[in-house]
Amino acid sequence: MTTSVEFTELTGTYRRELLAHCYRMLGSIDEAEDVVQETYLRAWRSYDGFEGRSSARTWLYRIATNACLTAIERRGRRPLPSGLGAPSTDPDVPLVAGPEVAWLQPYPDVLLGDLPDDPAAVAMSRAGIRLAFVAALQHLSARSRAVLILRDVLQWSAAEVAELLGTTPTAVHSALRRARADVARSTPAVDDVAEPGEAERRGLVERFAAAIESADASAVAELLRVDAVLEMPPLLTWFAGRDPVARFLGANLLLEPGGLRTVRTRANDQDALGVYSRGPDGVHRAHAVIVLTVSPAGITRMVAFQDPGLFPAFGLLSE
Repeated sequence: MTTSVEFTELTGTYRRELLAHCYRMLGSIDEAEDVVQETYLRAWRSYDGFEGRSSARTWLYRIATNACLTAIERRGRRPLPSGLGAPSTDPDVPLVAGPEVAWLQPYPDVLLGDLPDDPAAVAMSRAGIRLAFVAALQHLSARSRAVLILRDVLQWSAAEVAELLGTTPTAVHSALRRARADVARSTPAVDDVAEPGEAERRGLVERFAAAIESADASAVAELLRVDAVLEMPPLLTWFAGRDPVARFLGANLLLEPGGLRTVRTRANDQDALGVYSRGPDGVHRAHAVIVLTVSPAGITRMVAFQDPGLFPAFGLLSE
């Protein structure tokens, strides 16, 4: 067996979960893919020195985490609009763009995969991938982010995390407590994000998609929870409250039946819609990927990523 084949067999099965790990750290699927490529390049270059004192998974995670820490130092955090300012309750407020902001990106579920022969990889990929959690991670420092992910998502021991970060288990415990408190303040309570049963959830999303396509703002409003939120990166402006959200959508997006088309997809282990907008020539083109947070009381949050460049990662056509 050649060294190249041996390396591929040893490391290849971890690529998917490493991609999810780097996404949690960086908040960007584009950057995560670059860092995973860098991780494998570094691992290949140092493969001769890998003596198996740790597992291949641990070895690769160490390389990937350090590469992420360096990337965060260069670029900083990726927020959502709700992480940068207060919401508006006035649907007529002028919209403010934030072209200079490096925004958080959604994570296509197609990249999480479903590998029945490797359930550990599937579980490792899906854990801690929800959009609200990843957004909350962005408020932490790079090292605090790494501590929380390694300890609470990947279940590393304090000693293992301390070795990776060049610190002590006591310092890791302290950083973990602070990170947990910071994330708890930034994310909804578990009861608020509990999902309805599969059939109810699917039906709600299908009705929401139908209401968008028929430009029925009243039907959309009926499907929203009273405290529903709408965020639309790259816009800094965001809205909170069922009435302001529904009025904004009705006045700006739900203009005529057939003006928008939707395709069901999934992002961050949540329901999502690819939305296409009809242009003056009658052609529907990629407009936004909307990630939905669904509760038993209705849709509680919509994050509409207005970036047609995201569509290929979801396996969606641009028109």
